[in-house]
Amino acid sequence: MNPKYSLHETGPRIEQFLRQTIADGQFDLNFAIESGDHSHPDFENPDIIVKFKGRDVELLLANRAELLLALELVTQEVLRLHSDDHSRISFDANDYRALRIEELRVSAGAAAEKVKHTGTPFRFNPMNSRERRVLHIALRNEHELRSESAGSGPFRHVVIYPAGMPSLPDLPPPPPERYRREERRPGSGDRRPGGDRRPLAAPADRGAGTRDLSRVITLERD
Repeated sequence: MNPKYSLHETGPRIEQFLRQTIADGQFDLNFAIESGDHSHPDFENPDIIVKFKGRDVELLLANRAELLLALELVTQEVLRLHSDDHSRISFDANDYRALRIEELRVSAGAAAEKVKHTGTPFRFNPMNSRERRVLHIALRNEHELRSESAGSGPFRHVVIYPAGMPSLPDLPPPPPERYRREERRPGSGDRRPGGDRRPLAAPADRGAGTRDLSRVITLERD
């Protein structure tokens, strides 16, 4: 993939947006904008990579780098990148990208062996388009199997099938969070709906005040 976005032209635009965003959010973060890392060219081959450091890096990487990926997406939208070009600009911290690629490759191999052994399809948890692509590429030489993306929006995921098996119907999406909250009866404390007494999961601590990005709507594509 030939470079399309250069440090000279695109780098200053990224820097301007990130410095303002970090200041507005009161994050303790620094970043460096560099030429893309081509150590995993089959999986990722970005033109530009932004590497973050600082006390709030752990905040960026919480929940499988949810905030890091949201910040990456918002930056891509500010730059008006076409969705086909999103992989050309990548955000990273503490080598998360390389570690995540290796984790996905191992997971793909383990799931492939399970499908071969049982003949039963395997569904991965929902993930973004870049991570789904890693799974598809990791499985492309498995002639006894095939992989496809299923679901829509934030629930889009990868399913591995035996090669000759037709696709299964998509799973229905879970109910919106507001309906799940309304199912809790008054005075029920931390009980789950239906009498389940297991404690409800506490929301991840993202810090107080403005130390958070506003809600981002992610449009997933293969």
